[in-house]
Amino acid sequence: MPLDEALGIAPYQQSSEELVRLGCLLSVMMPYAQASEVLRQWSGLSVSASSLWNWVQQVGQRAEAALAKALDAQASGQTMTPEPIDEVLAALPLAIGADGVMVPFRPTPKTPVGQVQWREVKVGILARLGTRVTRAGERVPQLLRRRLVAVLGTIEAFIPPLQLESTRQGVDTAPLVVWLSDGGRGFWRVYRTCFASAVAVLDFFHAASHLARATQALFGTLNSAEAQAWFRRWRHLLRHGQAYRVRQTLTQLIHLPGWSTAAFATLLQVQAYFQRHHQHTRYQTFDRLGLPLGSGMVESACKWLIQQRFKGVGMRWSEDGFNHLLLLRLAWANDRFDDLFPSVPKSLTDSSPNL
Repeated sequence: MPLDEALGIAPYQQSSEELVRLGCLLSVMMPYAQASEVLRQWSGLSVSASSLWNWVQQVGQRAEAALAKALDAQASGQTMTPEPIDEVLAALPLAIGADGVMVPFRPTPKTPVGQVQWREVKVGILARLGTRVTRAGERVPQLLRRRLVAVLGTIEAFIPPLQLESTRQGVDTAPLVVWLSDGGRGFWRVYRTCFASAVAVLDFFHAASHLARATQALFGTLNSAEAQAWFRRWRHLLRHGQAYRVRQTLTQLIHLPGWSTAAFATLLQVQAYFQRHHQHTRYQTFDRLGLPLGSGMVESACKWLIQQRFKGVGMRWSEDGFNHLLLLRLAWANDRFDDLFPSVPKSLTDSSPNL
């Protein structure tokens, strides 16, 4: 049959590498049962959801082995070759950020019985920082050549893959490297370990939320006119180059007598937070450099890489099932999916010129 020939299916053969690739690609984008139905309607071939799951596990194991080999090479000190990049992109700053997102897992392998266990997946994003012009004529940052890293595990397990991807994306030759993150201490440890010479930006909205905590401690509420006025004033100063005044004021406040135990503890925590991040809250300077002031690019990556595929209604994952599909989804997001299927003719994987 013509379709069988196009998919590389020989007589009496159950599947081909081309069909496995297509099944895995659909599974990367949608639940297995839905992928099975789409594949049936498109090709007329009946491939069960369990068969798609098995294909993903097989190809995922290949991806896992390839990643382990690259990480071993990195750990042994071998020189890692950056990906080719054109001169225009190479001249742009490289932005790197990281955050975590919770995913539901099965408490017992091979059975959905029991209470859901929520585990954190650490997600990193690397992108060249370009600019675009909005309809209002404003120039705003634009992410170009995005690459993603994600690990179900500890910060220690997350650091080597992020270092590997940063090398691939030319971290050593980029004219400027920018780290963007919220206040999570674990991810700032990633910054200190891997990118200590980069310009680091603390997410402004996260910083403002700590000012809100201080406001609550000062006034006992966030809703009074006086509390709102105080909060708006100090948020404005923080945003426009006066972060040192915020730190000074918080330091003065914690030395005043009369605070309740809870209020004093909150003010002390907020003051320490801004002191710890004093180099990362220079928002007026960052704005002049054309840098993002928030970690929205990381939060967005968490949503479409992880939440969109792994947090559907009723979904609960085994560790292997999650990890193998995640590696395929990362390969797809990073434009490396077809590397997992080297025997598939390029003519079957290229995008249609009409798309």
